[in-house]
Amino acid sequence: MIILLDQDGVLADFEHAFIDAWRARHPGIPPVEFEDRKSFYIRQDYAPELRGMAEAIYTAPGFIRDLPPVPGSLDAVKELLALGMDVRICSSPLTQFENCVAEKYLWVERHLGREATNRLILTKDKTLVHGDLLIDDKPAIDGAMKPRWKHILFDAPYNREVADRPRITWQNWRSVLAGELYTADE
Repeated sequence: MIILLDQDGVLADFEHAFIDAWRARHPGIPPVEFEDRKSFYIRQDYAPELRGMAEAIYTAPGFIRDLPPVPGSLDAVKELLALGMDVRICSSPLTQFENCVAEKYLWVERHLGREATNRLILTKDKTLVHGDLLIDDKPAIDGAMKPRWKHILFDAPYNREVADRPRITWQNWRSVLAGELYTADE
């Protein structure tokens, strides 16, 4: 079984790192708190006059590289690998890719080891990637084709209106994936 894991928001804690960076850079302007997020794209949760300030944070050199892991994510990856799953990190680089692409590799190397960079897939179209399951926080994943993988939604405030797919966190992943693995064998 090939399990594709999104990087930002699933493995790397983009959201809380962004809020911390916003508070450090703009102490007089409160950030949009994580639980108040409505849009998958963080820029869209800010007023138009603040969007450039938001973008400057997540495109800055070192931001992606220095993201902390989502609590429980690295242990889950290691356990899935130990169970014999083919785990791949499937991530979409930012449109402003100048820092992002290299830093995604550096993040994987720092947290999962150099060998894990061989399992990193960067693509703007995840529907083209072969896999059985995709764990991703993005509520709708569109692309050039109908994907072969099943989308398991990694829980976030901006995707809670979606009710037509399994929902996962690093606290409940074993029970959610156990159900998915069981149905995949049928």
